[in-house]
Amino acid sequence: MTDPDHAFRAGIAFIDGEYVPIADARIPLLDLGFLRSDACLDTISVWKGLFFRLDDHLARFELSYARLRMTCPYSRDQLQTIAMECVRRTGLRDAYLQLIMTRGRIPIGSRDIRLAQNRFQAFCIPYFWIANADLRARGLALHVSAIRRVPAKLDDPTIKYYHWLDFEMGLLEAHDRGADSVLLTDLDGSVTEGPGFNVFAVREGELLTPESGVLDGMTRTTVLELARELNLRARLARLAPANLHGAGEVFICSTAGGIMPVRKVDAATIGDGAPGPTTRRLEQLYWRKRESRWLGTPIDGH
Repeated sequence: MTDPDHAFRAGIAFIDGEYVPIADARIPLLDLGFLRSDACLDTISVWKGLFFRLDDHLARFELSYARLRMTCPYSRDQLQTIAMECVRRTGLRDAYLQLIMTRGRIPIGSRDIRLAQNRFQAFCIPYFWIANADLRARGLALHVSAIRRVPAKLDDPTIKYYHWLDFEMGLLEAHDRGADSVLLTDLDGSVTEGPGFNVFAVREGELLTPESGVLDGMTRTTVLELARELNLRARLARLAPANLHGAGEVFICSTAGGIMPVRKVDAATIGDGAPGPTTRRLEQLYWRKRESRWLGTPIDGH
């Protein structure tokens, strides 16, 4: 691996074909990605010098921008090269990398988005966690918000996009109630997901995760694979908030943190209020396998 460029120590961005320090990254004010949240993304983690599920992330990114009828100026191989170069130039071994497509600009006075030249951007920063070390040790407190998730019939939740106003307002509500983060429900009152994470409940020895209205998260998929390895029963299901309140264990999962325990949902203490054994088994296996190069792609190609 090459020595890091000190200009990129805090992070790097790839903008308009150039690598720039993260603090200098800019997009045009008139880009519809900014004006209308007309953008999609995918977030990839690097741990101990290994990209995790890189091919899967690139495939999902392609699916997202294709469903938005965008055209990326780079091939999949070129995207992989850009991703690796971003990490190499920072010198980071544990990193958080995001690929972004925006609609781009249209001529002033026009409403015809077909005239926009779609734009690709990327950035890489040090790895960060949804929950800090203290919360990962004792578990998060979640609030199930009265704010509804944008219905799947309006916005396809399998596209990883930037429409987060429902999450943002839910987060403010959760923080007002002393919670660490939030879960939203669909119009029928079933639990969907949180800002950047999926949720699982452990009930009667079975792992349950919402079946609809959610992003098919990469870590969610990984948890289901690890459950099979541990001979744990797991399935997709409709979950009411009460199903979480009465669960023996609850945990969330995300690229930004892996598998993280939940100690409380609303006023209900989960189990005995400490991270449960199933959560800990999955969490430990997840990181052990990641460090063993499972589904990993080396930054340095070795």
